[in-house]
Amino acid sequence: MLKAIIFDLDNCLAAADEPGTPLFAPLFDAIHRTNRGHFSPEELERIEFDCWRQPLDHIFEAHGFPEEMRKAAWEANRSIRVTTPMKGYGDLHLLAEFGVPLFLVTAGFQGLQQSKIDALGFANRFTEVHIDAVDQPGRRGKKGLFQGILSRHGLAPDEALVVGDNPDSEIAAGNALGIPTVQTLRPTVPRTDTARYHVAGLAELLALTGSGRVAM
Repeated sequence: MLKAIIFDLDNCLAAADEPGTPLFAPLFDAIHRTNRGHFSPEELERIEFDCWRQPLDHIFEAHGFPEEMRKAAWEANRSIRVTTPMKGYGDLHLLAEFGVPLFLVTAGFQGLQQSKIDALGFANRFTEVHIDAVDQPGRRGKKGLFQGILSRHGLAPDEALVVGDNPDSEIAAGNALGIPTVQTLRPTVPRTDTARYHVAGLAELLALTGSGRVAM
């Protein structure tokens, strides 16, 4: 029986680039300023694309950032905040229809992710909100945060559902804990076969969870 749903934020409930490309201008400026020929223009384009989908520490490792670039990018990202209201995807009103406690777990810089949550104004829709902050000490990671949710609420892994877009983050963490996973195939999100289920949005998720097809 489904008793809880754990949601990701970026590219699951709201497009990461909804605030507009200028949001990451300081980060991209820092990367280009310290590139010094290390990455080709094509590689820089790919890095910028990944910055909208992956935590910065993951990008450092995946692309092999040189140390100077790491430091400059890190400092630039620490000061980035969303300062205008956000709407999220057009189906967020359906969060009220699931009938089980909802949890929000997002990864990134503490200040940036909190500013997105504040701009969306929907924290009260969730039983708990957690930021897997890359710039804070004692980081537990999404797997640790998911474990904490299960423990605090007396949930077995198969009584929860993890919903998100990223195969290397929330999908991997859910799979590692035996929690059924659902990938949200929002625009620009590439499909991964590592998720158990796939939905285009919350309407399909609502139909999935209400159909009895979710293996609990």
